[in-house]
Amino acid sequence: MEGQGLERLKSIIPIMLGTAIYAFGLHYFVISNELMEGGITGIALILHYVLHIPPSYSTLAINIPLFYIGLKVFGKEAMLYSIIGTLSLSFFLWLMELLIARGWIVPFQSRQDYFLATAYAGVTIGIGLGLVFRYGGTTGGSDIIARIGQKYKGWSMGQMILMFDIAVIGSSLFFIPKEKVLYTFVAVFIASKTIDLIIEGAYSAKAFTIITDNAEKLARVIMQQLDRGATIMPAIGAYSGKHKHIVYCVVYRYEMKLLKDLVRTNDPAAFIIIGEVQDVLGEGFKND
Repeated sequence: MEGQGLERLKSIIPIMLGTAIYAFGLHYFVISNELMEGGITGIALILHYVLHIPPSYSTLAINIPLFYIGLKVFGKEAMLYSIIGTLSLSFFLWLMELLIARGWIVPFQSRQDYFLATAYAGVTIGIGLGLVFRYGGTTGGSDIIARIGQKYKGWSMGQMILMFDIAVIGSSLFFIPKEKVLYTFVAVFIASKTIDLIIEGAYSAKAFTIITDNAEKLARVIMQQLDRGATIMPAIGAYSGKHKHIVYCVVYRYEMKLLKDLVRTNDPAAFIIIGEVQDVLGEGFKND
């Protein structure tokens, strides 16, 4: 039980750090320049621009009924990190509002060129959300709606979230200038790429599937010259009916050329398949 609590804490702390960075990016770059954001946060921003309701309150108020539905559909365990993420985001939004009101933080405001604010908004929001998503959390809202749609209708979560974001950002055309809406789409694009970078890591690895007649020799060369592990698997050619072997190995991107050269040198007839790997855990890569 104590070990489980420690594991949860290892996820909760990065999620809270991510929501703090996200809240900072929203207030320091997005709200101060009257830009937009997608999802429930975007609705909260519209309410802020039109009715001057603090986003910390509206974000929480909108998410409460969604939490209730999510708990009924998915259960407490599945919703735990979503609830923590959303409560944490509301708290840090409130804290930023307090610090700005007292003059302890002065947000970045651009009078003419909004590109700098847009770029930094995308990066900070992407880093924040990337940390939240990487450790199993969400900031509630459209994520919960998308998960329900996936569960009962089989709809794609990614497509649902994208459509919801487009609808929210598009509706802001009635409240903010269209050039700021266009800048918002740039910020969302930058944020999405930053999120991928945080979740997948800065180094996307490559997986080599090598069909060869010299599997043992090739595996030995890989281990000796690249210091990488390799797995040998038996296979049968569907056309020839001959017994072959497959060598499977994962390497960093910068090791790709060296591994291809090693394969070509030791077995010119080998068939090589190279695939993208988003994350690798284990010896020689990372442990968490």
